[in-house]
Amino acid sequence: MKLPDYFLADLPPEAVLTPAMIEEACQTLKRNRERYLAGRPTTALIQLLSETAESWLQADFPFRKFALEQGPKATGFSSATLAAGLDAFFRQLTAENLRALLVQELGHAQRLDAMSATSAEQAARRAALVNGPEFLVHITAGSIPAPAMMDIVLGVLLRSAQFVKCATGSSFLPRLFAHSLYEVDAKLGACLEIAEWRGGTTALETALFNQADCITATGSDETLAEIRRHVPAKARFLGYGHRVSFAFIAHETLIGFGLKKTAAAAATDVVAWNQLGCLSPHVIYAEQGGATAEQFAEILAEELARREQTEPRGELPAESAAVIASRRAFYEVRAAHSPDTRHWCSENSTAWTVVYEADPRFQLSCLNRFIYVKGVTSLTEALQNADAVRGKVSTVGLAATEERSPALATELARWGVTRICPLGQMQNPPLLWRHDGRPALGDLVTWADWEQ
Repeated sequence: MKLPDYFLADLPPEAVLTPAMIEEACQTLKRNRERYLAGRPTTALIQLLSETAESWLQADFPFRKFALEQGPKATGFSSATLAAGLDAFFRQLTAENLRALLVQELGHAQRLDAMSATSAEQAARRAALVNGPEFLVHITAGSIPAPAMMDIVLGVLLRSAQFVKCATGSSFLPRLFAHSLYEVDAKLGACLEIAEWRGGTTALETALFNQADCITATGSDETLAEIRRHVPAKARFLGYGHRVSFAFIAHETLIGFGLKKTAAAAATDVVAWNQLGCLSPHVIYAEQGGATAEQFAEILAEELARREQTEPRGELPAESAAVIASRRAFYEVRAAHSPDTRHWCSENSTAWTVVYEADPRFQLSCLNRFIYVKGVTSLTEALQNADAVRGKVSTVGLAATEERSPALATELARWGVTRICPLGQMQNPPLLWRHDGRPALGDLVTWADWEQ
């Protein structure tokens, strides 16, 4: 399969982007939006997105086949990891879910088409219409592709011209998704641009930002601060900074058959996108009362060894593998001198690592399937030991009984966690998820209220 040169990211590696090229692309996107996208009904856009998603779930879909064949070389993820990630993402893009997102965020599924009112608004003789940005710019991080593809989906729903600037070497899957939209509807595809360059290329970014009505960015807090400095006053800026996640396992789920079931769910979260997203766990806290944290860690290691056979991690850059090897060596020495530390790891590779420590303090993993397991007496103790990252926690994967889950979820929410989900679903947020506790569409739109 040879991709046509529809997007800047399709240009050969030796091509040099200039500010003039960026400005011309922006102007073209705005014109195309006015001609081909601004007047489209929401129902038609939902149908187009949901049907495209259905195609991506088919094994013989050319773009999916290309992604799984060429993706390992382009992204570093194995074909099995890519397939699991694509399935998780595109299964969410149903017409029902997209309509539910509009109702959740905007109160009415037709709010983007015309003045609309809920029953309460009708009683008060009020209605409202919302407008998306004319020109929407996304600055994406390089870890995993799903957030960039979700950005595109939101922009299509809002009828925005979109420019997606990917981190160097990370445009492969967002570009394929854009090509699949272009193939279904070339006029819609002409309202979308995909490009990649090294962050901090001021001349290109100034040309891009000067055209934008709204800029979204994902990255480190330092990266967001630098981008914010260059955003013009007329543009809205939405930044999503660095976040971490962890898991908590209640003792009731570490008894009998539940032990292996819980370990399998935890392994799913460690394996998904090789643990590289903000929603992936760094630490798993196991509550005392069932199997010990050390016993759970050993079962988890066995499960990760099995997953490596069916869903291998893939090759890593030498520097990333060296970091894992160095950290493994540290814990090997510590385990040899203290019963409070144990570690398990893949043989002759850095494919997976499990470290058990009695010390419950939160630790940042080096990721790529390197996970800490720690024992605690309660969720309260776990949160006390995670205080260093309070306010920076995105997701907690929770394994607990139905009876205890509401109280545990409330404690997590009061502490500041913005998403609590079942263990095994950490890297698979629903379409209606509020990213970092904020409305996905609501942050992007402008409201017009009509008081009758």
